[in-house]
Amino acid sequence: MATAGVTMAAGMPLAMNSCAGANDKIVCGAIGVNSMGFADLKAFLEKKNTECAALCDVDEHVLNKRIDEVEKIQGKRPKGFKDFRKLLEEPGIDVIIIGTPDHWHCLPFVYAAQLGKHIYCEKPLANYIEEINVMERAQKRYGNIVQVGQWQRSDKHWLDAVDFVHSGKLGQIRAVRTWSYQGWMKSIPVKPDGLVPQGVDFDMWLGPAKARPFNQNRFHFNFRWFWDYAGGLMTDWGVHIIDYGLFGMKAKAPKSVMAMGGKYGYPDDAAETPDTMQALYEFDGYTMLWDHATGIDGGYYGRSHGVGFVGNNATLVVDRSGWEVIPEGGKNPKMEPVELIKGDGQGLSNHMQNFVDCIRSNDPDTHCNIDIAANTARVAHLGNMALKIGQRLYWDAENSRFIDNDAANELLVPQYRAPWELPKV
Repeated sequence: MATAGVTMAAGMPLAMNSCAGANDKIVCGAIGVNSMGFADLKAFLEKKNTECAALCDVDEHVLNKRIDEVEKIQGKRPKGFKDFRKLLEEPGIDVIIIGTPDHWHCLPFVYAAQLGKHIYCEKPLANYIEEINVMERAQKRYGNIVQVGQWQRSDKHWLDAVDFVHSGKLGQIRAVRTWSYQGWMKSIPVKPDGLVPQGVDFDMWLGPAKARPFNQNRFHFNFRWFWDYAGGLMTDWGVHIIDYGLFGMKAKAPKSVMAMGGKYGYPDDAAETPDTMQALYEFDGYTMLWDHATGIDGGYYGRSHGVGFVGNNATLVVDRSGWEVIPEGGKNPKMEPVELIKGDGQGLSNHMQNFVDCIRSNDPDTHCNIDIAANTARVAHLGNMALKIGQRLYWDAENSRFIDNDAANELLVPQYRAPWELPKV
């Protein structure tokens, strides 16, 4: 394992931190606290008998701001670090919250797992399929309780919608539509490289990714649109939405995938990932479509995002606002419609409560455990790889490889920048 700084277990798993009692305090450390990482941390601190002991962020401005905010929330000031390995050395921490950019999920996850920590990791699970495989092996070896931030898995109206799909009332489902049209995500204007802002450890921010000069476009929120760090809208929203397409169909890996798309809306802006894309997945007896666009809201069924389960009797449509059933048959419908049933917006809070409850009961079957998150992230990445290769790709899920396509298989494993190395578990 590269880059010493945390004592790593070389043999049997370390003893897991014990927080079984309802009155025992669960203490966390959070790595990456600018955006969703801080939202996750606040959701954690809303739960009974929780505390934050330490924060880590490579941006000193963000770190100091969050330290102040956490002190206001809990009345106790957490320690601050710019190197996550130093945070992991702190005694008494039970839980690690990982809210870093996608390319920085694998290493902190594996290090934390080896140290016996329970882990809440932002989605998608990782930025490469081999990273996903490594993280899955780490959880299996060390037995950590893991929750991944696909919080719709804890959102009641999404779960109710899937229950209806599983009831069989829709009839044979021949197609699943998943989509995200995000009008508020506008073009990223080209900016020149510049000086690293004061207080930012940009080399640490890059970590295992390719060395590059600082550019504001690649930093903080907009990292999503650069292949070095993320997979665009496909892995940003796709893991939420595709996840429910898979959940509703009780599906795992597709047999094949093909994709088309590009920078059609903003061809000259700074982003690398496509602003417009469709990926078509082949399963036994049906297909699943992923369709995304930035800068416009023209999704299906008048919704900017969602899942549509297209059955012979009716189509069920669900998004973050609620779910409904639209019958087939026109004036002679094959079944009664289900009018819109609204959600309550408590998904993230419910998700974190489930994580805390599972820690206290020592139950590894969280609502979005490592197996669920790994499978969904792989499916999303398969779509991106089909786009890059420009061919229909056939997937061998058992061996985690493409069939007879060496070029596609080269995209499975990241090339880490020294001194960082992909963990071997």
